[in-house]
Amino acid sequence: MSRDAAADLQEAIGSALTEKREFFRTAGEYRQDGSYVVSRRGADSTGNAKVFTSFEELRRLYHRLPEEFTAEDVGRTGITGSRRHMIIRHLGEHPAFDCRIASRNPLTGEKESKRVESRSERKEVEIVAD
Repeated sequence: MSRDAAADLQEAIGSALTEKREFFRTAGEYRQDGSYVVSRRGADSTGNAKVFTSFEELRRLYHRLPEEFTAEDVGRTGITGSRRHMIIRHLGEHPAFDCRIASRNPLTGEKESKRVESRSERKEVEIVAD
């Protein structure tokens, strides 16, 4: 294989292993080294990003959170400052997480499984008009 062909192949493999997806307020990036970075959409500074060793690490964090969670809950995992809010927003925006933003003040994430349970607990009432 020629040096040029090898360089082209290496670039193609690198592109296949890395991917950046932008959502409404956040972005997620799979890096070549296997890490996953959550950042504010369009932000360039590292102060607007949280690096996880893998996407699976973010998934484990999500599963450890309560059914409804705030920045305080995310902060208990060691994430500090405004990154806590960024993580809540990312979990609500990323399709891999069954989560939504339940409240903006205070910013609260809610796992969809909780909403399904509460809907099934509701009693149906029939209203009859006279």
